[in-house]
Amino acid sequence: MSKKPTSSTSQTDWDRLDAMDDEDIDLSDIPEVTPEMFARAVARRGLKPIESKKQVTLRLDADVLEWFRAQGRGYQTKINALLRAYADAHRSR
Repeated sequence: MSKKPTSSTSQTDWDRLDAMDDEDIDLSDIPEVTPEMFARAVARRGLKPIESKKQVTLRLDADVLEWFRAQGRGYQTKINALLRAYADAHRSR
């Protein structure tokens, strides 16, 4: 296998790209980003570490638990997020 040097000259038509409007860009092969995707996103860079969670036993109404389980994988994380939002909303009172 020969090692050919790669070109240091760009073959991109930068002038054509600069002249394009956003509407001219073909995004058909890229899935649309939904609010649900953003809700599942995790960005931790530069933030303090996540505190470890504590295991507890919690009694929930059967229908409530089944509804959360029906939401699929991560239902416990969703319950935690809702409890955190409630606690945060009521902390300032």
